[in-house]
Amino acid sequence: MMDQSIEFDLDLIKRYDKSGPRYTSYPTALELHEGFGDAEYRRHIEKSNAEGGPLSLYFHIPFCDTVCFYCACNKIVTKNRAHAEPYLDNLCREVAMQGELFDKNRKVNQLHWGGGTPTFLNYSQMKRLMDTTREHFNLHDDDSGEYSIEVDPRETNDRTIAELRELGFNRISLGLQDFDPAVQKAVNRLQSKEQTFAVLEAARKEGFRSTNIDLIYGLPLQTVETFAETLYQVLAYAPDRFSIFNYAHMPSRFKTQRQINEADLPSPAVKLDILQMVGNKLTEAGYVYIGMDHFAKPDDELAVAQREGKLYRNFQGYSTHSDCDLVGLGVTAIGRVGDAYMQNYKELDEYDKAVSAGRLPVFRGVELDADDKLRRAVITQLICHFDLDFARIEREFDIAFADYFASELENLKTMQADGLLLMDESGIHVQSAGRLLIRNICMVFDKYLAQKQQQFSRVI
Repeated sequence: MMDQSIEFDLDLIKRYDKSGPRYTSYPTALELHEGFGDAEYRRHIEKSNAEGGPLSLYFHIPFCDTVCFYCACNKIVTKNRAHAEPYLDNLCREVAMQGELFDKNRKVNQLHWGGGTPTFLNYSQMKRLMDTTREHFNLHDDDSGEYSIEVDPRETNDRTIAELRELGFNRISLGLQDFDPAVQKAVNRLQSKEQTFAVLEAARKEGFRSTNIDLIYGLPLQTVETFAETLYQVLAYAPDRFSIFNYAHMPSRFKTQRQINEADLPSPAVKLDILQMVGNKLTEAGYVYIGMDHFAKPDDELAVAQREGKLYRNFQGYSTHSDCDLVGLGVTAIGRVGDAYMQNYKELDEYDKAVSAGRLPVFRGVELDADDKLRRAVITQLICHFDLDFARIEREFDIAFADYFASELENLKTMQADGLLLMDESGIHVQSAGRLLIRNICMVFDKYLAQKQQQFSRVI
């Protein structure tokens, strides 16, 4: 049985708390370039079809009714619901275009609507999008696929949940962040316990197989005591998973964050205290640490996949479907098909122009070389399983690990001396004290990092 515990070592965390990628991909999205477009994407789809295998679809619905000041997502804030209609027209056109390029016998094992707020769409619009998807892609019709959606409880009720279940969704993630009224006011997200838990209970009643709650620590006016109260209230409803993110205050990159009063942000010491409290409370409640801000019940699919060595990581976070090519649909969506990553246009007018002209709206991407694929395999194993078997990598990539990564292994010796990991001739084994700092360990194997480090959030 894999040990899925964590150890909170304050001195180590302070020493290693620096900026770094979250490794939802390797290379990271910063390496995508505009020399990769429609033609290159089509070529990789052809290669992918030749190899076959299932698909994962990600749909980006960018609209939000109100702005949350902490948000770093690609969103369009509007109260005018009519704005969704032309976007939906284009999205359905893109679904048809991409669907024509992928073999129809490739099952869609995973589907996710994110945003923004997908439930900004009304039922008829959501049904239109799902019907179009079923027309052009091979979706499961027996509820065996993992079809998930992010919802804002302020925009969702019992009827909405029943409609989503009818459309085929069986997993749901609820945005919450914090229940404290002062914190909610400071980040412009007023949301009651009654709204939130009514949606959670409705999802269970309708047969959603997995429920996730999103929380954020490090928001203005948060204290250990207030965040513990939020956590206590949510634990009473025992969601299957928690995503508890560290707020990264980067107002120079994200304009909405400029509306947050920096003087109200908790100090680094308070943030560490909150993190330690969260780890202790969730562990005591029986949850296991998956990694990178994620906790799950021991019988959850993520926890089981991790213990069985089958966990994977993609642009949506941890996943149980490493065998799926990821098809990104909608403005700013990122995909991974074959040995390439690609991203759609970030602006609505550019997205509209491409789709209206019958072009795939891909504006940048990157094709992985042999070294990229090797380092991706190393980083994925570490960040998903906290363990790396040198022999397995050597067999797959025909290298001598100790020779190829001689400088990296030398750099890891300091981390070994600090108790983050154990290293011997067979591999690397991340210790309980190193799991919260897994990004730091992965960064040692990132050849692109030096010149880009200032563009990432801090690891804790």
